[in-house]
Amino acid sequence: MNDIIDTCAAIIASSRSLICLTGAGISVESGIPPFRGPGSLWETIDPMEFAHIQSFMKNPERIWRGFLAGMKDLLDKAMPNDGHQGLVALEQTGRLSTIITQNIDGLHQLAGSSDVIEFHGSFAYQRCLLCDRRIPSKDIDLSRLPPRCDCGGIFRPDCVFFGEMIPPDCLTRSRELAALCDVMLVVGTSAVVQPAAMIPVIAKSNGAIIIEINPEPTPLSAKTSDYVLKGTAGKVLTALVDAVNRIHS
Repeated sequence: MNDIIDTCAAIIASSRSLICLTGAGISVESGIPPFRGPGSLWETIDPMEFAHIQSFMKNPERIWRGFLAGMKDLLDKAMPNDGHQGLVALEQTGRLSTIITQNIDGLHQLAGSSDVIEFHGSFAYQRCLLCDRRIPSKDIDLSRLPPRCDCGGIFRPDCVFFGEMIPPDCLTRSRELAALCDVMLVVGTSAVVQPAAMIPVIAKSNGAIIIEINPEPTPLSAKTSDYVLKGTAGKVLTALVDAVNRIHS
């Protein structure tokens, strides 16, 4: 494992344009369960019933009571882990420029990453359906459900529900960066949710080296990833950053 870490560190240290794609796996060590796979959120909750925009608009109180209030409590308590901090450290070396994330937890920004494209929006903020006011989720009062803005409008998470489109500017910029980068880190994504799963493929087809960090193989592992570092995001990224720093020292 040390040999492949050193090899990947050398690639990162010599990269001209390094970007990263992250998925739910990077936040597991922060106590946030993934949405798919063993032990995932969708094993206990039907996403079409509780995470579809039509369900929310039809009965926001039911969705807040059955799903969103618990999600807010979980995310309010979550803190960045070694994986998030490892990506901040890579940014501080001057190598990592942008993170494209499928996550809605806001932990990359909380850790200190400066340029984060949130593919699915963010649960760290809530938006009023009536006046469009946007405020941090931690400031939302759940003593009354659904929570309401001062204008009387209902708050909703500022993330993408099932049945909604990914923000076009996020998709366009992600594809552009993927086409231009020479190295891409892929961390903690199952690589099965489109269109995010295509981002590494776009990078690969334009000549980028793909370094994947995951505890288990993904659809990318066999054909798209050039290097697969098996393990948790926190452990592997800590080792990778240490190796990069040795090169720079």
